[in-house]
Amino acid sequence: MKLHTLKPAEGSTHSRRRIGRGPGSGLGGTSTRGHKGAKARSGYKKKIGFEGGQMPLQRRVPKFGFKNINHKEYFAVNLSTLQKLAVEKNLTKIGIAELVAAGLTNGKELVKILGNGELKTKVDVEANAFSKTAQEAIQAVGGSATII
Repeated sequence: MKLHTLKPAEGSTHSRRRIGRGPGSGLGGTSTRGHKGAKARSGYKKKIGFEGGQMPLQRRVPKFGFKNINHKEYFAVNLSTLQKLAVEKNLTKIGIAELVAAGLTNGKELVKILGNGELKTKVDVEANAFSKTAQEAIQAVGGSATII
């Protein structure tokens, strides 16, 4: 054992300054918290969005409209996409699995077929929803539109 290898015992030293331990410590009195007010008290927590007494942004911004909690978000697929898919892959039946295989949807989304474009091939289509024009166009070429 040599003087330069001596160390204090584990846990006997404090890594931070101990505030509020009397005037002799140099950090007594108000214990670095300033004078009075909520921030000087124990247990103070700033509310989320608090802006120092200024009217918070959340209350300043005007609010209007409403959000329907029953709204369903559909992934749209046009007839032109179905036509291209049917010709490229030589399909007679197109469902969610075929759309996932083509990389159009991830399989978790609801799919709605829309009537944009032209369908020339007879195709049986399965989806979560169809627009009126899409359903009519599919049936006009002899295909069927089935809602899952």
